[in-house]
Amino acid sequence: MNYEKLMKRAISLADQYKYTAKPNPVVGCIIIKDDKIISEGAHEKFGCNHAEVNAINSAKTKVGKSFKSFEELTLICSLEPCNHSGKTGPCTEAIIKSGIKNVVIGALDPNPLVSGKGIECLKKNGISVKTNVCSELVKEQNKFFFFKNTYGRPFITAKIASSIDGKSHIVGSKQTWITCKKSREDVQKLRASKDVILTGGNTVVNDNPMMNARVDFSINQPKKILLSTKNNLNFDAPFFKDSDYEIIRERDLDKVVSRFKNTDVTSILVEAGPKLINSFLNEDDRDMVTIYESTSKLGPNGVNWFKEDNAVENLGFKLESTYKIESDTKKIFIK
Repeated sequence: MNYEKLMKRAISLADQYKYTAKPNPVVGCIIIKDDKIISEGAHEKFGCNHAEVNAINSAKTKVGKSFKSFEELTLICSLEPCNHSGKTGPCTEAIIKSGIKNVVIGALDPNPLVSGKGIECLKKNGISVKTNVCSELVKEQNKFFFFKNTYGRPFITAKIASSIDGKSHIVGSKQTWITCKKSREDVQKLRASKDVILTGGNTVVNDNPMMNARVDFSINQPKKILLSTKNNLNFDAPFFKDSDYEIIRERDLDKVVSRFKNTDVTSILVEAGPKLINSFLNEDDRDMVTIYESTSKLGPNGVNWFKEDNAVENLGFKLESTYKIESDTKKIFIK
């Protein structure tokens, strides 16, 4: 049986819901009889049925048509089935009740509530379990989820829009468009992929941003966090139009990040001005910098992102990739 090919199909199913399942991991599931696919399912939306349950429910409509008994079937799931109750019941329970006797798993769940326990439960109930099929693909697909459960904190990305001479904006200006429209559209997708967008008071006052993800597909909007000690905020500003925002009056950035340790949040996008960006990047536990660089120059009236050349590299980041977006260049640096 070509389980790798089937697992890649399950991974592909999961990927369709990466913007609506978050902050949960994306999971895909296929149920087969011999080498024929009987049903498919995915975790489509945070708080709703998991992939295994959706696939089992779909298979139930085909009993007596495509197969006689669930004991004939094999369930292929990209991530270890959960064995605890959260917003939904345990997937192991649904598998056991169905009568399925063979399960193939992509990667073990790194969540301490689940890791290994789902497999152990299935085996105790007489179910044959095969593991680690395309596990690296599953881990890459859910890299923020695996990161959070490995390091105990969210994956942190800093986003920068820069002129070619390393400037953020014109001194005294309220809003400076630097990058092209396509780059700004790409930023919306970047926001959509994160659980939290974190910004500062100066950005909210000077740029007047909505700071949400404006895309043409379904997403779970990221929560907006404003770090500010300002007492004169204008709550009629676009930033505050959405209900899901929080103001944190804290200067210690490590304390800010630690707030998310015991939450569902797996990823944070820091989108702010030079002062806050530099404060974040000077901390040790920062993971990625995404720079959208235009060909325009702001000259001597522009505000520098950094005090020195190659500042991102000097902070320990390495250039991972570059992309052209029309005339702009998107650069991704990682630690």
